[in-house]
Amino acid sequence: MRARFMRRAPVAAVALWLAGCTTSPTTPDSLRSPSVVAQRFSVAASDPSAPTARPSPASVAAPDLAWDRFFTDPRLQALIRTALQHNRDLRVAALNVEQARAQAAIRDADLWPTVNAGVGGSRVPTNTGGVSTTVTGGLTTAAYEVDLFGRVRQQADAAQQQFRASEFLQSAARASLIAAVAAAHVSLQADEALLRITQDTVRSRQDNLQIVQGRVKAGAASALEEAQAQALLQSARAALAQVQRQHAADESSLVLLLGSPLPGDLPTARALAPNPGQAIPALQADLPSEVLARRPDIAAAEAQLRAASANVEAARRAYFPRITLTASYGQASRELSSLFSGGSWVWGVAPQLLAPIFDAGRIRAGVQQAQAAQQAAVAQYEKSIQVAFKEVSDALNARRTLADQAQALQAQVQAEVQRLQLADTRWRLGASSYLEVLDAQRSLYAAQTAWVQVQALVLTNQATLYKALGGGSGQG
Repeated sequence: MRARFMRRAPVAAVALWLAGCTTSPTTPDSLRSPSVVAQRFSVAASDPSAPTARPSPASVAAPDLAWDRFFTDPRLQALIRTALQHNRDLRVAALNVEQARAQAAIRDADLWPTVNAGVGGSRVPTNTGGVSTTVTGGLTTAAYEVDLFGRVRQQADAAQQQFRASEFLQSAARASLIAAVAAAHVSLQADEALLRITQDTVRSRQDNLQIVQGRVKAGAASALEEAQAQALLQSARAALAQVQRQHAADESSLVLLLGSPLPGDLPTARALAPNPGQAIPALQADLPSEVLARRPDIAAAEAQLRAASANVEAARRAYFPRITLTASYGQASRELSSLFSGGSWVWGVAPQLLAPIFDAGRIRAGVQQAQAAQQAAVAQYEKSIQVAFKEVSDALNARRTLADQAQALQAQVQAEVQRLQLADTRWRLGASSYLEVLDAQRSLYAAQTAWVQVQALVLTNQATLYKALGGGSGQG
């Protein structure tokens, strides 16, 4: 036995040396550096009063704020709850978690021997010309690997990290779904606001056309003015058809997100503009490392990277000797009927040690494959960090500029209303041509449309920022 061990010792030493030649695994903590992501969001550098520089004491971190405390519109809350119950993508994500959980349980079970109960028999010829019959029954364990070098443990750890990644991906899918439903709801609100504006514009231009036609009959206006009024009316009707088509498409998109038809008992929708009486909680945007650490998609990429690192370690340990064990314990008898009544107790243990000597490079290729997969996971993790940083930075910049844009457009709409009133009065008094009225009508409609679109962007950006900062996964 000692001589056999001495023959095996050089093989184990070579395996240890080969395993040590591989590169050390990359940890996620080593990737959070200035080379991957900046230290501060760009909005903090351009605006010292931004929340990224000096968070308000009243602000709250998005992951700590349940979605129903952020989205306070009862109609939107009902839509989000419907989507969380029926959305198919979220259902697939939940089933992926169950698959990963089962796979992790399978890998954990490999750490333990499998014990089976069985009965077997054999008939062999004897030296005297007869036949010897032996029947055995009891417990057996076949080919159980004694994990002295941690290969099976590393495989179990990799499966456990994949399970954690699937849970984080489910949270990310949930956050994305909530933000998408909020954005679709805002789009429908914008469509309805544009429908009202366009319908009012069509009616106004119809009234103006009738006035122009009456003035043409009276000889106070020309045919050119009538043609201009007619063209402006048809332009408004074309815009109305376009808005109606967009409304139908946005409603279909919302139904797809919900996974079911729109409920018939939805609460009445609020106005598109944010209601001052329903203040949206202020979100805290800290330094990038603090924000990114709480995003579920970043956590999923980190778990996948840890799983890839565990797979590398498992592949490296294939260089080590592998010890398997087969054992049995039970009774033996010459007759099946007397197996458990008059049989004798028997047991057996058959350990086996195998060390790789020549495999045509299979183990080395397996290590290289695992290392390549790990480097791909590193690149994906870095990309996830950079994408998350961009999303937060863009949302913060948009929040600051969209508010200014909406305020300016609101003032423009008020000015355009006054301009149209003055132009119409001057035209009716004969102090100006109808061209001024037409130009004022076009400008007012364009300003109203732009204001509605920016208001929709403001609300959509709030949902985007909530998701980008790691919110959306809280219970509601």
